[in-house]
Amino acid sequence: MSELLTIKEASVWATEHLKKAITTSNISYLISYGKIRKTGDNGLLLINKDDLIKYYESFYGKREINWKEQLGSDLNWHLSFDNLKESDTTKHIHRLHPYKGKYIPQLVEYFLDNHTDEFKKETYFKKGDVVLDPFCGSGTTLVQANELGINAIGIDVSAFNTQISNAKITKYNLADVQIELNTISRQLKQFIVDSSNIKFEERLLQELNILNNKYFPSPEFKHWLKDKKINEFEYADEKMKEFLPIFAKLVAEFKIQIKQKAQETFLDKWYLQPVRNEIDFVFDLVKKIYNPSTKKIISIILSRTVRTCRATTHADLATLLEPISNIYYCSKHGKVCKPLFSIYGWWERYAKDTVKRLVEFDRLRTNTNQFCLTGDSRNINIFEQLENKFPTYGQIVREKKINGIFSSPPYVGLIDYHEQHAYAYDLFGFERHDELEIGPLAKKQTKEAQRLYTEGISAVLNNCKQFLADDYKVFLVSNDKFNLYPTIAVNAGMQIINQFKRPVLNRTEKDKAAYSEIIFHLKSK
Repeated sequence: MSELLTIKEASVWATEHLKKAITTSNISYLISYGKIRKTGDNGLLLINKDDLIKYYESFYGKREINWKEQLGSDLNWHLSFDNLKESDTTKHIHRLHPYKGKYIPQLVEYFLDNHTDEFKKETYFKKGDVVLDPFCGSGTTLVQANELGINAIGIDVSAFNTQISNAKITKYNLADVQIELNTISRQLKQFIVDSSNIKFEERLLQELNILNNKYFPSPEFKHWLKDKKINEFEYADEKMKEFLPIFAKLVAEFKIQIKQKAQETFLDKWYLQPVRNEIDFVFDLVKKIYNPSTKKIISIILSRTVRTCRATTHADLATLLEPISNIYYCSKHGKVCKPLFSIYGWWERYAKDTVKRLVEFDRLRTNTNQFCLTGDSRNINIFEQLENKFPTYGQIVREKKINGIFSSPPYVGLIDYHEQHAYAYDLFGFERHDELEIGPLAKKQTKEAQRLYTEGISAVLNNCKQFLADDYKVFLVSNDKFNLYPTIAVNAGMQIINQFKRPVLNRTEKDKAAYSEIIFHLKSK
């Protein structure tokens, strides 16, 4: 007979078995999502140890071997950082705002830090150096440079990416930030307190709880699917049809206008009318904030909130398909869900989370300089632009020059970077420069797209090279499946002197397939 474990005992056993921290919350997650079964004895929740062993062997125990078989024996598992939890890879301000396609901070830290190990035989940068990221994105390189006592300059063609990056590394008067957040929260709560939308949503949740407890009980429903006792989508459609008259009755009872009349902009199309009303209300308050840096970080909190409150299904948050204005079956959660009718809960959550993360980063912050410039890295005059913003620091960098680059250029045909934050461009009125993106999704992965990509990255390196010190080091992170970087290096008058091939374990899209990227180390010829 197999051994039965409590959740705490399962946590201790799994931690010892896997040689990494497995918390009771991790075990509870496996139970909640039907990955392992639960049993009981006199009211005590127990887990079959054999179920745990089967689960971990299917995913963890054999993963490194399987991935090396698929991706090659040169896969550097040391750079997988598989000992880290998600809270480690999204530490402090790295999770101030969602951003698709960013690398984890530990990867940047590994190459910027002045340590060596059996895999890294030399150091590349030291405290006081200046590092450039010409594809700054959400500012991961800038933040980690600050932690390590290294100065950094970022460049990005997207005005919103620049705003995210600079918001992360700005030093704030946290007392002022908290006062303004409290004021906005109080006024937003007053704005919605007597709203029929809130009462409608409360009643809708009550009715959905009844429906889900009856027809989609957790975790039993997951086991029904696993054991193929029901056809998931036929069953869900049938139960949804039964509920739709209740939804329609509630809409009529509370006189709710769900869709906006205008459908011209992103904010018109992807937000329900009650949500749009609250967004506009909060934004008007943000615009009145006197302190510029406080306004900057609270704008980021609002943007994060707005992104979460799009009228889409939980499964489609990363890639929008169609706006949702009704209840829907959610395969991600295995139950019937609803779109959001208010931003208040998420606004409160992100406000608290942001202040907490800023406090955490302030404990690690060094007295160094980081700033992201808005511009095209193919032709921007870095010294001139930096001197316009920060004359003293700009002059120092001009004299000292930049010691090297650490960056992750866009991949060919994967992401339209302006489009992923279209809501922010609408909200803040930023000018879009989609036509300047290198390797956008819109151009796909054709031979012509690859040619344009090669030209674009080469042009960036050639432009940036004039601002680098003679003994510069360049590190570019890429999944180079089209083998373009050898040509790029030649075009830029550089040579690839080393390659670090690493497995990417936790991708934004939650794709579990074997996947790797290469950190190309380049120097001058």
